[in-house]
Amino acid sequence: MNTTTAIEVTDLRKMYSGDVEAVKGISFAVSAGEVFGLLGPNGAGKSTTVGMLTTTILPTSGSAQLVGYDVVRNALAARSIASVVFQEAVVDRSLTGRQNLELHARLWRVPPEHAGARTDELAATLGLGDLLDRAVATYSGGERRRLEIARALVSQPRVLFLDEPTVGLDPRIRAELIDVIGSLRDRSQTTILLTTHYLDEAERLCDRLAIIHEGTIVALDTPAALRADLGEKLVELRAADSPQIAFGALRERGIAGDDAFSVGATITIPLHGRSAPDAIGAIETSGVRTTSITSRAPTLDDVYLRLTGGQLTDAA
Repeated sequence: MNTTTAIEVTDLRKMYSGDVEAVKGISFAVSAGEVFGLLGPNGAGKSTTVGMLTTTILPTSGSAQLVGYDVVRNALAARSIASVVFQEAVVDRSLTGRQNLELHARLWRVPPEHAGARTDELAATLGLGDLLDRAVATYSGGERRRLEIARALVSQPRVLFLDEPTVGLDPRIRAELIDVIGSLRDRSQTTILLTTHYLDEAERLCDRLAIIHEGTIVALDTPAALRADLGEKLVELRAADSPQIAFGALRERGIAGDDAFSVGATITIPLHGRSAPDAIGAIETSGVRTTSITSRAPTLDDVYLRLTGGQLTDAA
């Protein structure tokens, strides 16, 4: 059994009725103690992947292992070393936070002499100390999510799945929860697989990440390496006329390369060593009419947009 690789996925597929292929043969490995992100919009296949890894969805083909346990052939063993925070709340709102944690500890057969100390430790780590003896019905959305994470950690899992943990939260509460997860990342050796469609969240929390689009992994690397593929600077312009025509003209003049892309009327051009003033000057003398031109550093949003259909590859 390989215990240095916490998650190993090989050609994993899921086909639903009606020939809907939600996950199309993805492969990746996550090292023990790593925080790994699966990024993509709703419907990309993230939650289906988590469902297969947590044994709640049966794969159509391929394989997946958690700390060496096959999620199909050894499902109970795989469940025993993993825990998951689902998108939808599973804590009991009629109970207090402490009662929820104690109940989960009993279900996972945590010895009573350890359960209390574990509850206090998690309450301190996740900022729940003043909330534990209140009914969960009185918690805010962010407080409930922190309790959900504490519940998932009571059993001291070797692998923790966070399935879009900040979805639906307002910006302030979302920022607070990201800070909590970041603190957990720094203190814990638990392997974490995080799914999200918030790229800033992935950048802050993840050691590596995979971008999944229409059931396929289209990129996998560290956040810094993914950004580096676009160079240190890019130019972003808004076309005054047809972006397809503008893009074609910029390519014809050698201003836009193969990794330039467009979203609506906005065209983004990685510079790859060219100076921003030179590129802007070339655009201004190209005959392409623009309403704005700026230069900036690339972000993960740019990486994602380039890989998932923003590129006008057939412009002419």
